[in-house]
Amino acid sequence: MSSAPEQHTRREPRYAGAPATPAAAPTVWPGSPQPLGARHHVGPGGVAGTNFALWSAGAEAVEVCLFDDDGNETRCPLTEHTQEIWHGFVPGVGPGQLYGYRVHGRWDPWTGARWNPAKLLLDPYARAVDGEYALPPEVYGHVRDWPQRHLADTVRDERDSAPYVPKGVVVDSALGAGPGGGDEWADDRRPKTPWADSVIYELHVRGFTMRHPGVPPGLRGTYAGLAHPAAIEHLVKLGVTAVELLPVHQFAHEDHLLRRGLRNHWGYNSIGYFAPHAAYAAGGTRGRQVGEFREMVRALHAAGIEVILDVVYNHTAEGSELGPTLSLRGIDNRGYYRLADDPRHYADYTGCGNTLHVVQPQVLRLITDSLRYWVQEMGVDGFRFDLAAALARSMHDVDMLSPFLAVIAQDPVLRRVKLIAEPWDVGAGGYQVGAFPPLWTEWNDRYRDTVRDFWRGALPDVRDLGYRLSGSSDLYAWGGRRPYASVNFVTAHDGFTLRDLVSYERKHNEANGEDNRDGTDDNRSWNCGVEGETGDEAVLALRRRQLRNLLSTLLLSTGVPMLVAGDEMGRTQGGNNNAYCQDNETGWVDWSLLAESAWRELYALASRLIALRRSHPVLRRKAFFSGRAHGPEGLRDLAWFTGSGREMTEPDWYAPGATLGMYLSGRDIPQRDQRGGPVVDDSFLVVLHAGHEDGRFRLPGPPWGQDYELLVDTAREDQREEPGTVHPAGEAVVLPARSVLVWRVLL
Repeated sequence: MSSAPEQHTRREPRYAGAPATPAAAPTVWPGSPQPLGARHHVGPGGVAGTNFALWSAGAEAVEVCLFDDDGNETRCPLTEHTQEIWHGFVPGVGPGQLYGYRVHGRWDPWTGARWNPAKLLLDPYARAVDGEYALPPEVYGHVRDWPQRHLADTVRDERDSAPYVPKGVVVDSALGAGPGGGDEWADDRRPKTPWADSVIYELHVRGFTMRHPGVPPGLRGTYAGLAHPAAIEHLVKLGVTAVELLPVHQFAHEDHLLRRGLRNHWGYNSIGYFAPHAAYAAGGTRGRQVGEFREMVRALHAAGIEVILDVVYNHTAEGSELGPTLSLRGIDNRGYYRLADDPRHYADYTGCGNTLHVVQPQVLRLITDSLRYWVQEMGVDGFRFDLAAALARSMHDVDMLSPFLAVIAQDPVLRRVKLIAEPWDVGAGGYQVGAFPPLWTEWNDRYRDTVRDFWRGALPDVRDLGYRLSGSSDLYAWGGRRPYASVNFVTAHDGFTLRDLVSYERKHNEANGEDNRDGTDDNRSWNCGVEGETGDEAVLALRRRQLRNLLSTLLLSTGVPMLVAGDEMGRTQGGNNNAYCQDNETGWVDWSLLAESAWRELYALASRLIALRRSHPVLRRKAFFSGRAHGPEGLRDLAWFTGSGREMTEPDWYAPGATLGMYLSGRDIPQRDQRGGPVVDDSFLVVLHAGHEDGRFRLPGPPWGQDYELLVDTAREDQREEPGTVHPAGEAVVLPARSVLVWRVLL
């Protein structure tokens, strides 16, 4: 091992390992710079082969490396260079071929140049990946274990990484194509659920199916497992309209997790934006995962369920300058990543070590090509963008006229699908809830925080609750946005499950191996008097009631509700609020819960509330409420009532209170049916009472209603049948402590 380099020189320190012994290269024809990636087709003279094309602006040479089943490597120089794209056609190379790239260039970390041909690189456009990353020292472009840690990233490691990294797979473009010809993913073959009618179910492909007793053992944890009728039956009975899949792009496990015997379970560590994650494939990884994913989408579509992907285009698994060299870093570090003022380091708006340089045209092309691929060739119906504010940054600040948002807005494919922003990142000015343009919906964390605070008794008044229940007009009533711009959620994959939210006040993340330092401390939870599991039946009954309250609030609010897989049946993570590395029973849905009557009742309530929402357009409005009087009776489309049954006045909104009544009029819904006729619905009265003691509520008299039929009472354990009790207007009804009551108004 050579001695350490001086810090400010421009020498190329190296750490040498065993030299590679590649086989002789076959003939490479010029090929074409378009499209990028590896495309199998019939070339000149009717000869079949594969065209390889890779963008690298600063490289000095590029080799495509072909591997046989024994790991023997054949290097094929790509000598054609057109507009910064290296390309060549290799005759005889067909589907199933394993490949990667070696890219030659300068090693000068001080200027951001990190080319190292000893490292085999994954094609950013690879349609499938065979194998997983183990991250030994050989896969790092620098000497990972250099004694002088502060200089380690400047010392080039020349050991060959090929034996230790996954390979790209040449995929048959017809693999998994549907029967009947034509465009199998055309709009008329998709569910196309309107935003206002959508109910989203966030799930993990592996975690949802690993313990499902109806899914055959060989299919559990896979795309085929999610496509199985037993898995889809649960979704259909529940009534959700879309699944939002945690990341399914090929991802890598972080080194610090592998060293602790853990794995990245959630997958927010992407490395292949075109490849379905190979570990979720039941049928093999030589390209068959592509067809299996497509079959999953077809099965969900046949059940009327849309597929939304959670995508991570803000950073990659290569991490900071101390991370491994897997793909983009070795192809063109300065082109793909945002570098800091000191280009040896990265601008990090993600908290994950790097940020993609989205304003660079070829990086923007990579992202949009990937998005279109998943829509047009894989059949997905939309995307939820992790840390979307990082994508919306121009050179530094978040900019709603940024290149990324502008390209999406005019793209004829992408502007038609569902687009959901996680509207923040970790950089300065990164919190952008309510700021994305009209094409987008957003995860509304203001909704999450307000609803949690109300039910734990931490809201100073009910002003914010009124906004959240009625569609968050304070955030979204501008620029043509609608109530469905708000994706309402109480829980998400990140944080406590719904059951843990009412069972724990402190995180319990010891199993993650970080001394309980990871995960947020701002849980806004209430354990109902006992931390964690207990045998106290009174506490357990209160927790189950709180779960019913939270679910009812979510599913009766205006906007798009999002449930997390398992919340509808009492799933717990044992108080772990950051289970990203728990690929085990902690991170998997426990289907045995449905054998317990208490959790079957919770599932029945969730299903009944979703059905109620589906049946009544007043509960899924396409326009904001006006609050103004309509018609000769002077009814408003939305009215608010105090616990005494009188309409709220301005001072009532500022007064401390644990009770709020919401009247939703079905008479004047500002939308039309398919023939242009008016949409008329029932009216509903929803009363939320978070007080720890019983209260009283006087049902409003005419013109609001003559009688009120009770539909939902969360104080009841048995939710299988509608209560159906009718109360006359003016009656003072009992509000059980901590409960939601829903009445249909009888006029």
